[in-house]
Amino acid sequence: MSSPIWHPFTQHALTPDFPLIETGEGAWLTDKDGKRILDAISSWWVITHGHRHPKIMAAVEAQGKKLDQVIFASFTHQPAEDVARGLVEMTGLPRVFFSDSGSTAVEVGLKMALGYWQAQPKPRHRIIALEHAYHGDTIGTMAVGTRGLFNAPYEPLLYNVDRLPFPNSSATETLAALERLAPDAAALIVEPLLLGAGGMLTYAPEILAAMKKICARHGVLLIADEVLTGFGRTGTLFACEQAGVTPDILCLAKGLTGGALPLAATLASEAIFQAHYSPDRARTFFHSSSFTANPIACAAAAANLELWNSEPVLDRIQALAAAQQQRLDSFQSDARFSGLRRIGTVTALDLKVSDPGYLSGIGPNLARFFLEKGVLLRPLGNTIYVMPPYCVTAAELDLVYDAIGEAAKKFV
Repeated sequence: MSSPIWHPFTQHALTPDFPLIETGEGAWLTDKDGKRILDAISSWWVITHGHRHPKIMAAVEAQGKKLDQVIFASFTHQPAEDVARGLVEMTGLPRVFFSDSGSTAVEVGLKMALGYWQAQPKPRHRIIALEHAYHGDTIGTMAVGTRGLFNAPYEPLLYNVDRLPFPNSSATETLAALERLAPDAAALIVEPLLLGAGGMLTYAPEILAAMKKICARHGVLLIADEVLTGFGRTGTLFACEQAGVTPDILCLAKGLTGGALPLAATLASEAIFQAHYSPDRARTFFHSSSFTANPIACAAAAANLELWNSEPVLDRIQALAAAQQQRLDSFQSDARFSGLRRIGTVTALDLKVSDPGYLSGIGPNLARFFLEKGVLLRPLGNTIYVMPPYCVTAAELDLVYDAIGEAAKKFV
């Protein structure tokens, strides 16, 4: 009997079979037949320290023996308090709102921004976003993402957003557009330094710093979507650090629990919190989900934050970044590739094909080939990227890049 499951971002007409994964440890997954698969994309960018990190798993087990779930509108609990205080210390932002996923973290951030402006004498409602952006798959997050393949069927439901051209080689056009649009905008939302699903595109910290200055001058709130970039992916704990920027609103998910359980957080400035703080119940921030700040997920997050505070995680990240660069450099003279790039622990390169882009026919063929080689890589069309957990070894990275080289020989 075939499975009744409808998988995400999957065309089932082209993907009849799915490996059944039974275990995970470190950088590896193992299927029901005992085949080991190197997780070179951190299981969709979430696993940071490795699968089933002992300290995180111990925290999950211990919390499961005490409290599984409680309504968060009426109560609090220690794991949530610990995570919130830890995030405040790490970011400098004083208010923490919990949710369940990257999409909801961004939805919350957008609603916070609009709620803030609704409380001002002259409300603003317009949002500015970057070209090629991807912020999630809920209606609000699709609206601020680039229109096209991912959201075309839902276009009638999406609100209008102003777009900034992506700063490819020069930021002049981008910053000029922001300067023009900023005077009556409520917020600018960006993926800091690295756009993920948009093609693993990168831009310089100086550009982010310049955008923040323009926003500050015009009173525009800066929303930093660090769902992907947070917790070390770009080489620092948060990507905004590299630009010397503290956003007004910060969206976190994926690596918040080390990738062990779903949990998200949206952090905000005190001014945004105070805009909703009132004896008037109509000023309440109306957002929640049934599992907001689930205690077991928060316990995993608290253990993750403790790892960051007690272990040399950034040293591991720097070593991984150097190892990634060394292997990427081996393709510099390979004419079959273009656009070699790295930021922090993430590398990407484009395989030259006649039909580039997300729907490139090479994408599914590459994914199948890599899986046959025992490597989990899920290219964005003809863009191959490597985003492993921080525990990956040099020998394991060699397996990944050897597979990429073999794929080029086979398909180009």
